[in-house]
Amino acid sequence: MARPSVRILSRYLLRQHVAPLGFALGSLTAFLMVQQIAKQFGSLVGKGLPWSVIIEVFVLSIPFIVAMTLPMAVLVAVLHTFTRLVADNEITAMKAGGVSLGRVVAPVLGGAALVTLVALVWNDQVLPRANHRLRTLQMDITRKKPSFALKEQVINEVTQGQFFLRAARIDPATNRLKDVTIYDLGDAPERRRIIVADSGQMAYTPGGKDLYLTLRDGEIQEVKRTEPGQFNRTFFRTNRIKVANIGDTLTRTQNDTYRTDREMSLCDLARQVRIARREEARVHVEARAAVAADLRRLAGLPAAPMTRDPGADGPRDGLVCRVWGGLIAWLAPREAEAAQVPAAQAPPPTPNPLLVTPGAGLGEDTRARGDRQRAAAYAVEVHKKLAIAAACFAFALLGVPVALRFPRGGAGVVIGTSVAVFAIYYIGLIGGEDLGDRLIVSPFVAMWIPNLLFVVVGLAGLWVMRREARGGDVLGWLRRRGKRA
Repeated sequence: MARPSVRILSRYLLRQHVAPLGFALGSLTAFLMVQQIAKQFGSLVGKGLPWSVIIEVFVLSIPFIVAMTLPMAVLVAVLHTFTRLVADNEITAMKAGGVSLGRVVAPVLGGAALVTLVALVWNDQVLPRANHRLRTLQMDITRKKPSFALKEQVINEVTQGQFFLRAARIDPATNRLKDVTIYDLGDAPERRRIIVADSGQMAYTPGGKDLYLTLRDGEIQEVKRTEPGQFNRTFFRTNRIKVANIGDTLTRTQNDTYRTDREMSLCDLARQVRIARREEARVHVEARAAVAADLRRLAGLPAAPMTRDPGADGPRDGLVCRVWGGLIAWLAPREAEAAQVPAAQAPPPTPNPLLVTPGAGLGEDTRARGDRQRAAAYAVEVHKKLAIAAACFAFALLGVPVALRFPRGGAGVVIGTSVAVFAIYYIGLIGGEDLGDRLIVSPFVAMWIPNLLFVVVGLAGLWVMRREARGGDVLGWLRRRGKRA
């Protein structure tokens, strides 16, 4: 008859965590969302965007915020629930009824493990797609109204590869420019022009597709390819320039196959790690082939025959990625399956040693280190996704002994412990990411040290609680807990 009571107790403990978890997740997400809105709202509204696009920008920011706040919410929920259970003497009643500390903690850790799995799927599938859509949308918004995105003292690319503008001062409200320099490469094969002006004014056509620049008190410096020995310099008081197809309307990108490391799933990142490591090994092979070719050339021997590169067929996913990918493909909707990173193209085959110059191996260390850093950056991102998801379990394991140790702390313990743990964890996460990217420590150590620290502290706290409970009979343990409370 004991087993049904344990199941009832487990369901009761889990139900006690649901409301605090939802409240903490909603509150923390809303708090960070307000900060995000306050940071970006002015720039988005000033670009004349429709409200649907502005809302979409903030909605696409939610997955990243949730990925950060979900472990926080788990810790807050565990601290709040257990401090309340102890304060209401419910834990005391459970102990008096013969329920051990392990049976009380087990369902909570089981629920935390389930939340960890949800967080893993969220970080692996939802977050990369949201980051990709958010980045492409922000790029589309940036291209919508270049005058609002221009930066002072910087060469801004107004038209890709053709028209560049630099201004010492820019007034976004009036579109006035001061100390203007324009690099016009529209006729790059035939002509190069540099336009310098004391001031200028920008305006758009009614359709919003063309940009008009009115420049004052400047000069035009021009060199033609057909006349390389002639340099033309023309002074002007007023010069009007039309930049066609600049666009003051939002044009959405339909198909952007490029993805950064934060827009890739775990298996895509693992594939990039294998590619980078294979290319690092290729660097050393090519360097040895260059040295061997030089020695054979000096000795008058014929060139060694070319060998086929075993890695030319591209990297293959491991068993874990194949199983995980099949599970995600079964769970995910059909339209989500297309949003995958295309397989990286295989690098070119090993070059013929006959074509390698004697100095080909001089940059071996630099090239190898670059590939090693690239592999480390992708590996760090892999472990970061896993570590942030696993933080849900680590925080739950830490929260139980803290709440039992300070049962009368109330909201002060919840807030104080949460802030301290969050600060330590995310400072460690950011610092570890930097150390991992710089090859100072391994990606695993860089990302998992905060989790391992809190797991060790949590296990030590539970061991102390269990030892105190076993130090005497149940009534003695309850009396000691009552005096401390």
